[in-house]
Amino acid sequence: FWTMTRSTPEDEAAEAAAGVAFIVPKKEISMVPDMGKWKRSQAYADYIGFILTLNEGVKGKKLTCEYKVSETVEKLLDLLETLDRWINETPPVDQPSRFGNKAYRTWFSKLDQEAEALVSTVLPPEKAAAAPEIAVYLKESVGNSTRIDYGTGHEAAFAAFLCCLCKVGALRVDDQLAIVFKVFNRYLSVMRKLQRTYRMEPAGSQGVWGLDDFQFLPFIWGSSQFIDHPTLEPRHFIDERVVNEHHQDYMFLECIKFINEMKTGPFAEHSNQLWNISAVPSWSKVNQGLIRMYKAECLEKFPVIQHFKFGSLLSIQPAKP
Repeated sequence: FWTMTRSTPEDEAAEAAAGVAFIVPKKEISMVPDMGKWKRSQAYADYIGFILTLNEGVKGKKLTCEYKVSETVEKLLDLLETLDRWINETPPVDQPSRFGNKAYRTWFSKLDQEAEALVSTVLPPEKAAAAPEIAVYLKESVGNSTRIDYGTGHEAAFAAFLCCLCKVGALRVDDQLAIVFKVFNRYLSVMRKLQRTYRMEPAGSQGVWGLDDFQFLPFIWGSSQFIDHPTLEPRHFIDERVVNEHHQDYMFLECIKFINEMKTGPFAEHSNQLWNISAVPSWSKVNQGLIRMYKAECLEKFPVIQHFKFGSLLSIQPAKP
């Protein structure tokens, strides 16, 4: 992925000459038959390439390991801190229905107004023109303000947001670990706070048959972190003691901890898919299986992808061979 996105000064000059302009992303997948267009697109190739590159990058590493934190990463953490602060400033309102607190819409409208300015703070000055395009993915990544729901399509928009920042050179190859361990992890904590505070509905949840009500990527990257672990095996993650002891080091366990806090009853009943995964013999098998499942259950599902937006950075054009 990174070799594809790294451009030389000659490329940049050629692009400028060709007038490759940033565009505000829009929906392109409006009917089920359009799904073929998505799977053949440059956007799909770039997106999956990005996910798999990061999957490789975090392999066998703890959240607490040493890695470089660049200025851009710091700025992204500031941006997420701002979103977090706005939740504190926008308490839930009294309303008859338990779920989907309408205060979320107030919180969201703030992001809607500020997104471009927030994204501008993260971009290098010479890429300032990309802000309106990249801001769309940030806005799409926090849930839907009409339905007050959140799901894997929103999570994918945040990964797309980070992918775009890589494509414009704001994030670089040596930011890989920080992208997952710092930025994505902080994003998850803000999303969990949103889900809790405003009692958001799971978007397009398959109920007990889905992997998780809200997230998917931290299970992929989190299982990669465990590959070749000397003692912890997949069967251990359903043990609450293991979760409490190691969740600061492993994204996967952080997810399990959140599920345990949010749900009651036997784990095998409320999280059947994860229960099944705990029987897989090795973490590398879990990781491969989750990647296959992600493609099938998220990236190849029309209800998820119909909301995805395409611009100049994540293009609907067919992928270059």
